[in-house]
Amino acid sequence: MAELKTKPTEITVESFLNSAADPRVRADCDTIISMMERLTGEKPKMWGPSIVGFGKYRYKYESGREGEICITGFSPRKPNITLYVAGIEGQADLLTKLGKHKASKGCLYIKRLADVDMDILESLVKASIDFLKKKYPD
Repeated sequence: MAELKTKPTEITVESFLNSAADPRVRADCDTIISMMERLTGEKPKMWGPSIVGFGKYRYKYESGREGEICITGFSPRKPNITLYVAGIEGQADLLTKLGKHKASKGCLYIKRLADVDMDILESLVKASIDFLKKKYPD
């Protein structure tokens, strides 16, 4: 089986964000870090070359594939900030109230935090953490 690329690294979050994010995006990243740190009780850590992750959990799929990944995190990408959240397909009511965003099964794509309701975003991230802790208890 191939080795997973998305695993904790020794890169510091500070150096990654300083090299990757423009000042506006950096300010949004700092806000997201504060929120995710508060919700998880964990310090940010780099997962792979571009994901700022918080905490971790061990998963095992029905196929037998298993691994470890951050319980929540984000990455400042060129077109938007990608937030890694799980179980959001069950959060349609919150997604309609969030504001300007795009979503896929495990990701929220936000151009800037000013475009979304921060209380709703926090609720979505918290719901994702709770979902994963329930699905993959230690």
